[in-house]
Amino acid sequence: MLRWSRRPLLLRRPLGWLTGRQQSVKDGVLALVLTVLAFVPTLSQIGAQIGGLPDHPSSPSSIGLTLAQTLPLAVRTRRPAACLAVVGCAFAVHQAMGCPATFGTVGLYAALYSAGAHQVSFRRALAAAASAGYAVLAVVLHRLGSPERIPDYLAFSLVLAGVWLVGSGVRRRRAEEAERRRLAAEVAAAAERARIARELHDVVTHHVTAMVVQADAAQFLLTSAPERAGDSLTAVSDTGRRALTELRYLLGVLEATGQSASADRAPTLGKVGDLVAQARMSGQPVEFTERGEWPAQSVDVELAAYRVVQEALTNAMKHAVGQRTRVLVQHGDEHIEIEVATEGSAPSPASAPAARKVGRGGGRGLTGLRERVRMLDGELVAGPRPDGGFRVRAVIPTQPAQE
Repeated sequence: MLRWSRRPLLLRRPLGWLTGRQQSVKDGVLALVLTVLAFVPTLSQIGAQIGGLPDHPSSPSSIGLTLAQTLPLAVRTRRPAACLAVVGCAFAVHQAMGCPATFGTVGLYAALYSAGAHQVSFRRALAAAASAGYAVLAVVLHRLGSPERIPDYLAFSLVLAGVWLVGSGVRRRRAEEAERRRLAAEVAAAAERARIARELHDVVTHHVTAMVVQADAAQFLLTSAPERAGDSLTAVSDTGRRALTELRYLLGVLEATGQSASADRAPTLGKVGDLVAQARMSGQPVEFTERGEWPAQSVDVELAAYRVVQEALTNAMKHAVGQRTRVLVQHGDEHIEIEVATEGSAPSPASAPAARKVGRGGGRGLTGLRERVRMLDGELVAGPRPDGGFRVRAVIPTQPAQE
């Protein structure tokens, strides 16, 4: 179990590392492409421009400021706040110095979007710092003689805020999607735990009940008919082997080894005769009738039908020891009908509470069976018979086996 539970962690770490590495490569390519395009003259009029100060000739400082607005995008997803700080400061100095227009100023939009989409902590503080920095830039540009007016600065600030909000919206959608996946995983895990619990209940309860009945019979025969006690002990041994076989099959299904369990160990409708023989060895008189042809069904249908018979015989051995039990399996064109009826007189006062409990379906076995059959669009009805005894009836739609 330790090996099985640790494998997902060992798988998630390389996958997460690979995803992060791929994103880093994409960010580096984006920064490189934007850097190249920043020096294409025909694209120089496209970008984030504010201030309207007279352009100065290109110089090493202007080239450095252009690079400072593009190269930091290589870390835009890993360090979005640092990326925005460097790009924003370079953009402000670039505008205040009146450097030549360049396509590289688009890096400001990319940095703002990345901060909105990927910044996790101190988001409000970062937004406040960016707003304050823009206000300082507007004041500086105005002091330097910028022809822009307050409405122009407000319009540009709305553009910048819109880019941030777009990134925030993407981040919110990603968080909601991650939450949906987490909830779906929890629901799937809960359903899987319930399925495993039902399987373990069906396997353990049936076989242990049979072994207890057989052991009690052997203990009685040791004093009354010693020559027959050996048969009862043999039945206990056979029942234990069957239990181990089914448990090995179940554990084989649960193992995360990628190897499929052996098909001959899987409990199927064709092995109902083994359940009947086991009940008979436990001293329960069982009549088994099967009608119609038995086509190959899907594993879910066959396993559900097998568990219905198994649980019904288990209840019979628990609450109606020695009473005649009839098992009927009828194959139809569209469904399989299973009926297990146990004869008996009206329950005595001592056994009435247990009979009422089983009749309500309050036990894990019948409740789990109802859920299993309902998942296959079938129906299961269980309850006391009018003339005494108990009956379990299930109708399961047929589903042909996939080839």
